Formats: sequence, C-alpha cells, structure tokens
Amino acid sequence: MQSLEYRVEDKELKKILSQPELCDGCKDCEEACEKLYEAPRIIIREINGNYYPIICQQCEDAPCKAICPTDAINKSIDPERCIGCGLCMVVCPFGAIILSDRKAHKCNQCTDLDTPACIKACSKRALALIDAEKLKLEKQEQHIAKIAGITKPEPDILNLIKTTKKAEEKLK
Repeated sequence: MQSLEYRVEDKELKKILSQPELCDGCKDCEEACEKLYEAPRIIIREINGNYYPIICQQCEDAPCKAICPTDAINKSIDPERCIGCGLCMVVCPFGAIILSDRKAHKCNQCTDLDTPACIKACSKRALALIDAEKLKLEKQEQHIAKIAGITKPEPDILNLIKTTKKAEEKLK
C-alpha cells in the first residue's frame, strides 16, 4: 500500500491509503483533482497490468522544500512564488511533483475539503482516508498479544477502511 499523510494541528495523523489491487486505471481521481487545481496532483501509473497512484508523501524533511530557491513549498506549492525551475520535481523521491504551465504542483490532500477529491471520485474505492494512529494502536495490541501468548486477530486494514468509509457516508 502506498500512503499519503497529513497532519491537523500536529494532533491527528491521517493517511490516504491506496489499494492497487482495486484500482482499474480509470483515472477518475486524476480528473477530479485536475478540475480543482489546474493540473492533477495524483498520477496513476500502469506497471504490468496493475495501476499504482503516485501521490506526495508530505515528507517530514522534504527534499523539495529544501531545494526550492524561492521557498514556495510547504504542504502545498505557492503558485505566486514558484518560478517553475523544476528542481523540486528532480529531487522528489516519489516522482510526485508535476510541472504544468511553468509551475510545480503537488498534492496538498485537499485541505480545504472534508474529504480529498481523489477519494470521492474513486468508484472502486481503491483510495481511502484512514486514521493512522488508530491503525498503529491496533498493531501494538496485536504485537503485545503475540508476545503475551494471547491469540487475537490481526488488525484488518480493509475493515478499518470500511469503517472509515461508513463514517464518511454518515457525514454526507
């Protein structure tokens, strides 16, 4: 699974998880993103008949931010400061920065929306927003149960995603 994180006031850590086995390559996520931001900030790549989303990982010590000569990069890219030099694109370890019309673009997780546009657009539900902290706690409980000799079912990421989706649907 590929993931993308974002922080809300450094208290909440959510991730956009992709399940490539569910993706059919329709690129609805790219189109929804492009409608909002002039250029898609998620890219679907096909390798050997499988589809993989490429999205900004919001690196803690981001090489794109470090190399930007105009300090245009934070969680997103300031189009007023971006000079389109492409250095950020070159150093991104994930290939998640796009140059379009002499400006760099990268995913900002649709911070101005309740649910990222790519997730709403995905008819196959190959993308989901999960609570990474909850997933971490489930994994810790599993590990403790294992070393304590207590049998407990492994955390089910798909179940966590389904629970998250049900909560999202209630909010709609």
